Amino acid sequence: MDINVEELKTKLDAKEDFVFIDVREQYEYDEFNLKAKLIPLGNISTAIGDLEAHKEKEVVIHCRSGARSAMAQQLLREAGFQNVRNLEGGVLAWIDKYGS
Repeated sequence: MDINVEELKTKLDAKEDFVFIDVREQYEYDEFNLKAKLIPLGNISTAIGDLEAHKEKEVVIHCRSGARSAMAQQLLREAGFQNVRNLEGGVLAWIDKYGS
């Protein structure tokens, strides 16, 4: 199941408890970020062990446009994470809706 920018903004504003991951590269994160934990897509497989404690929590993943985060979503699901949501349109959709 995916999440749109409006749903994500509501969660962030309400300070809901969920795992928030940005799978872009460091230089992209440095340019603009939503304060998510940076785990570039290439590092997701090795980070799964660190995320194991959060397997039962909701996980929201985002990237620039939604493609890389969809790949990360699949990897986490294959590792047994049940509630992994991909931000539709990624950071581009966020900027389009809320600015940078």
